[in-house]
Amino acid sequence: MLCFMPGVAFVPALLVCWSSAAFIISYVIAVLGGHVEPLVPYISDTGTKPPESGIFGFMINISAFLGAATMYIRYLIIEKQNESSHFMSPSCNLIALCIGFLGCIGMGIVANFQELSVPSVHDGGALVAFGSGVVYIALQSVISFKSCPQWNSHCTCYIRMAISIVSCIAVIPMIACASLISITKVEWIPGEKDYTYHFVSAICEWTVAFGFIFFFLTFIRDFQGVTLRILTEMHEDF
Repeated sequence: MLCFMPGVAFVPALLVCWSSAAFIISYVIAVLGGHVEPLVPYISDTGTKPPESGIFGFMINISAFLGAATMYIRYLIIEKQNESSHFMSPSCNLIALCIGFLGCIGMGIVANFQELSVPSVHDGGALVAFGSGVVYIALQSVISFKSCPQWNSHCTCYIRMAISIVSCIAVIPMIACASLISITKVEWIPGEKDYTYHFVSAICEWTVAFGFIFFFLTFIRDFQGVTLRILTEMHEDF
């Protein structure tokens, strides 16, 4: 189905499908293996023990690559649109791209440094990934409004802004509650010490993660009018 999508719309579509599968497959295997409790574990908890750890790392690495590819294509599209409409400063588009790439690097760190093996590095990567991610989608929401209505519909702009607001709000308790947890562990039992912090933080983490996925889903329509040939010409121009 992805192969029959017009233009390069298959790139964000593949990112959305692959990332969703990465989260869900790791979760199902971890729960069935008895490695995590079914009730809202951290996303990283579902990729800590084998065999799900290998699947999680492999799939998240590819998600990071697809995310970077999607962000770069988005950058080229905005740059080309801005040439004719002049709706924003080119530096804003470049800053958004750099922040997005930083988030993808954070994803790579999360995928390759497991939570229980190197917790400080893993947590740092997660902080970079989620922090950069919410800033990126917030900037993209602002860019969408600036390019509206010529390049985006009002409906798309409002959807993107709503997703970015929810994600920005959710990331605050996610980080705050995670910082209050005094021990790094995977198996949590309701009622034990720090469980409430873990529960709230985990809910917010899943909210932000799928906020990213739904946000990139809105890129599919924008990418439909861009072919690989046009994309190559854009790249050569810049």
